[in-house]
Amino acid sequence: MPDTEPQIAGSLIDLIGDTPLLRLNRVTEGLTCTVAAKLEMLNPGGSVKDRPALAMISRAEEEGLLKPGGTIVEPTSGNTGVGLAIVAAERGYRCIFVVTDKVAPEKIRLLEAYGAEVIVCPVAVEPDDPASYYSVSERLVQETPGAFRPNQYDNRWNPWAHEHTTGPELWRQTAGRITHFVAGVGTGGTITGVGRYLKAQSPGVQIVGADPAGSVYSGGSGRPYLVEGIGEDFWPTTYDPGLVDRVVPVSDEDSFLMARRVTCEEGLLIGGSGGTAVAAALEVGRELGPDGLVVVLIPDSGRGYLSRVFDEDWMAGYGFLRGGEHTVADILEDRGAAIPPLVYVGPGDTVARAVNVMRAYGLSQLPVAKGEMPLAAAEILGAVDELALMDRGFHDPAVLDEPVEKVMGPRLPTIGVGQPIALAVELLDRAPALVVLAGGRPRAVLSRTDVLRHLSQGAR
Repeated sequence: MPDTEPQIAGSLIDLIGDTPLLRLNRVTEGLTCTVAAKLEMLNPGGSVKDRPALAMISRAEEEGLLKPGGTIVEPTSGNTGVGLAIVAAERGYRCIFVVTDKVAPEKIRLLEAYGAEVIVCPVAVEPDDPASYYSVSERLVQETPGAFRPNQYDNRWNPWAHEHTTGPELWRQTAGRITHFVAGVGTGGTITGVGRYLKAQSPGVQIVGADPAGSVYSGGSGRPYLVEGIGEDFWPTTYDPGLVDRVVPVSDEDSFLMARRVTCEEGLLIGGSGGTAVAAALEVGRELGPDGLVVVLIPDSGRGYLSRVFDEDWMAGYGFLRGGEHTVADILEDRGAAIPPLVYVGPGDTVARAVNVMRAYGLSQLPVAKGEMPLAAAEILGAVDELALMDRGFHDPAVLDEPVEKVMGPRLPTIGVGQPIALAVELLDRAPALVVLAGGRPRAVLSRTDVLRHLSQGAR
């Protein structure tokens, strides 16, 4: 007999949670342990963030912090915004979301599709900078009547959602046999909540954080990286480091290439942060025997990254993809060790120092960047030009004592190390030099002279 009652959900938010586990088979070749993926992209909003979004809004309503007709304001990489927008649509709230300029355009359009207002802020600024997305969010809360900021980085209902939903699901789905849980760390809500539940069931379960190289969780300073949605430049209160047994740093390059590999080999379309998590899970899995059961949380789908991780031109432009003959890499190899990989000056260095550096290495163009090597592309602030400095110094010798940031020009265009020489020639027709990116990071400055020297050698 069929069920007498139709199986129809009364609300979209009733469908949040109970996502399945999927065994990974091809990318795990050579491992004797089991690696299973928790498919959080199958939540209604397409990500793991649906869970805390529902919990935070529900509790805010109960505590009188969010009232009918109110406005939800939140800084987000996109996924939390979608979860909040779904709950807001269900319950009649307005949404304003603040994102950084590294967020993929399709994520911004998705938030706007839900009727949200989206404000974009620069990523390469300190958290307390007035232009940072944290600062802008706080200002909007103060200026908007009836505003409520869930503040996923400091909201205890964020990890609570995972302790009471995600954790119990994993314990049930693995029949209590899970030995390792791996997840990217952003707000810390997922790994803290799941870790709290699993360790209460079995203290021996290992909780492993997957972190973009450069983020504070893996010992970095929070310098810019390209993976979206995970890693931080500060310590959220929603993260409990006492529950995390290990943090595995993963580069942008390994994250993106793993995301593409999982998509092609497993038929599972995942994003860059999912690639980070899988790369970390495989590193953990190589140390385990047949009794190991590693669950890796896939936070969202790759559909939100089609213009980034799955765009050949974008990937090549950052130096993540290489191939074919006659590439920029050939020019750099010919140049040899005569010039260090990347010569640059800081914004606070004097113009005199910049002149001396250019003279020492025979350079006509010099990037201006903040930070130590390896730099992130976002840390390059501008460039100085030999001819421009000569002209300024001739008319005003005092300029030599000024900081470089006062006289620098715009940033040089970039090119991927694996892109064709023909593209370099085309770009150099409009710019005096190019910054070469490899693995998403600046590696060298390419000048017209470098190209001409390489072409002349090939002509001999």
